[in-house]
Amino acid sequence: MNRPLPPGARDRRAVLWPAHPGAPCAASPAPRAAVVGGGIAGLSAATALAERGIGVDLYERHPHLGGRLAGWPTRLADGTGVTMNRGFHAFFRQYYNLRALLRRIDPSLGFLKALPDYPLRHRTGGTDGFAGLPRTPPWNALAFALRSPTFGLRDMARIDARAARQLAGVTVATVYDALDHISADDFLAAVNFPPRARHLAFDVFSRSFFSSPDALSAAELVLMFHIYFLGSAEGLLFDVAGEPFPVSLWDPLAARLAGSGVRIHTGAAVEGVLPRPDGRFEVSAAGGTVRCDAVVLATDPGALSALVADSPGLGSTAWRSTVTGVRTAPPFLVSRHWTDTAARPDRAGFLGTAGYGPLDNVSVVERWEGEAARWAAKSGGSVIELHAYAVPHTADRTRTERELVARLRRLYPELATAGIVDSRHVWRSDCPRFAVGGYRQRPDIGTPYERLVVAGDGVRCPLPTALMERAATTGFLAANRLLRSFGLLGHDLWSVPVRGRNPLLRALSRA
Repeated sequence: MNRPLPPGARDRRAVLWPAHPGAPCAASPAPRAAVVGGGIAGLSAATALAERGIGVDLYERHPHLGGRLAGWPTRLADGTGVTMNRGFHAFFRQYYNLRALLRRIDPSLGFLKALPDYPLRHRTGGTDGFAGLPRTPPWNALAFALRSPTFGLRDMARIDARAARQLAGVTVATVYDALDHISADDFLAAVNFPPRARHLAFDVFSRSFFSSPDALSAAELVLMFHIYFLGSAEGLLFDVAGEPFPVSLWDPLAARLAGSGVRIHTGAAVEGVLPRPDGRFEVSAAGGTVRCDAVVLATDPGALSALVADSPGLGSTAWRSTVTGVRTAPPFLVSRHWTDTAARPDRAGFLGTAGYGPLDNVSVVERWEGEAARWAAKSGGSVIELHAYAVPHTADRTRTERELVARLRRLYPELATAGIVDSRHVWRSDCPRFAVGGYRQRPDIGTPYERLVVAGDGVRCPLPTALMERAATTGFLAANRLLRSFGLLGHDLWSVPVRGRNPLLRALSRA
């Protein structure tokens, strides 16, 4: 008998986390829930609750839905109306639960577009890519090493197999106990990865968590390596949104939620949550106070900490200390430039970089986004996006923005004399910090109340997930907890395997 798979999945070992049983729809009068936060986690929770007949009020403090994938209109110096956002995001094929959310608006995911490769370039000239690799571990790692200019078989022979066993023999249930106490940098040094390969591959991935390797928990790095490479047969290539996020994702999903009775409040910051003696909650926002039967807190870590601090009657002392003690990652910068000269046609849509100062990646946006492609075709220029992750708090912002452009001009010489028609810069510091020893200090989905739950990519998650998929998964898990409390049917979830795929490597890891 063939095992069931998530729609569109190719990995026969994907793990089903079946829904708990219950009634398919709430009886009238239906309970009401407040979902605080309109990012991926909040939208996932609101969708899961509304589909079981729960009345939902969704609050988002910003004018637009999407959280870190929000987009907003702006007008360029040449008069063109365009959409700005918080930067490039990759929709990996192993993001089963995020894709399940997006399939609600298009079962075929036709708004996503596959990028042909994900190249990584070191300033010394080495470039690695993932196109054409086998999808199935460990053959993908072997093929990568065979063709890599920065990581060859001779380097593989020097690796300390004992120290590296955690990479091949991951057990998600124990990885934090084993490795959360050391940094990714120290772990890779113990493994004896060649320095250039470390900088090119692992530094790029580490900084995608908005952290430098010396500050990132080794457990997060190893789990990430499992999710994207050694634990999943979906491959490391990904899809991107073919149009700006509001058009392709959030406007259609908002319309679907509204059609299900969800009341969406944008530009409405929640100011406090108060538990009532009858077990219900009062949620106060700028537009007034509502009473509800359940609450999902799906904000970024800083906003969650502030909200709990402003809700003095909420939770136990220990829980409040955990939530208000959460720290965010260092700032990151997204710079988007509309240039009067086009990037070379062979430039990748997305390029990860190492050794280029604060520059972590370069996107030629017209390679995949329709809006940018239309502007580029009309103007003869390009839309170039530059990212800098984990920028020091003391960094001069204007100088950093200029340095990214200077690095771009050296990296892509055809843009050395390009004029910049207009630019937009986004500085944020609202991402979770996955610091050494920080796992136990993160909040759990559950709280001291049965019907108050927390979701987001900074929350502890029992499934092997990361980044956007962790946000979507915890949103569904939070909703499932509430649905169980109401006696309602939960939602199936999926993940990559929860341990290393190869029995021999797992045995060696245990030895």
